[in-house]
Amino acid sequence: MNANRNVLPHSYGSDFALVDAHEIQPEEYEEIPEMADDAITSGTLKAGGRPIYSYQNELVTLHLPANIFERWLATGPGWEQRMTARLSTLKPSHES
Repeated sequence: MNANRNVLPHSYGSDFALVDAHEIQPEEYEEIPEMADDAITSGTLKAGGRPIYSYQNELVTLHLPANIFERWLATGPGWEQRMTARLSTLKPSHES
């Protein structure tokens, strides 16, 4: 089954032990450019990972015409969230 898998961990091509052992010297701080105050105040904090929702997502299969799917996909990253937002504003047909 997985007999052909490489048992060695993936190598990033760096010697992390050497990097961890390095002690930063005072002259190395001069290589780091100073950030201007406006750059610091205009910065934003971004947390990685998937967004946290108050509801549990459920994996479903939805059959759509190819052109409809392609139009949503063409809107770029985040199209799933935009589709969810649009669909959540629709009333089910039995409530009309």
